[in-house]
Amino acid sequence: MTLRHTRIESQLGCLVLVAEGEALRGCYFSDQRYLPDAAEFGVEVDAEDDALFTYVSDELARYFAGEVREFTVPLAPRGDEFSQRCWALLREIPYGETTSYGELAEALGNRHFAQRVGQAVGHNPIGVIIPCHRVLGADGSLTGYAGGLERKRWLLELEEPEAASASRLF
Repeated sequence: MTLRHTRIESQLGCLVLVAEGEALRGCYFSDQRYLPDAAEFGVEVDAEDDALFTYVSDELARYFAGEVREFTVPLAPRGDEFSQRCWALLREIPYGETTSYGELAEALGNRHFAQRVGQAVGHNPIGVIIPCHRVLGADGSLTGYAGGLERKRWLLELEEPEAASASRLF
């Protein structure tokens, strides 16, 4: 199947889903920073007429309702090797936990990669599902999120264990 996209509504606003074949290639807030050119989205289809988009829509709805902790949709993000490695590390951050850009850089072999990690995280093409919202500043503060800090805060609060909310840094 060709490159295609659809738009779905969520608790955090309109999401643009992009797929190629049977894998999700993008999940963007319609008003986020670093939004690719619309020409990279392919043809627009109705989510209800596309099995993959129906699956993703359902999985996202269940995630936003607190029922899903790990996504199972097949992913095919596009990016250079360094970005791919960063996005793979993001997928390893467990639900309800966070890490820092520096910790991700160390996991990639060099703490001095923190700025490059920040760029890769900021350009994550499959937001929410590849959980870039789980990356915080070194001091635990909310920093950069292409979808906006209010959305990042909302996602972190959704995933936050109840006992941890009393000692929240953000």
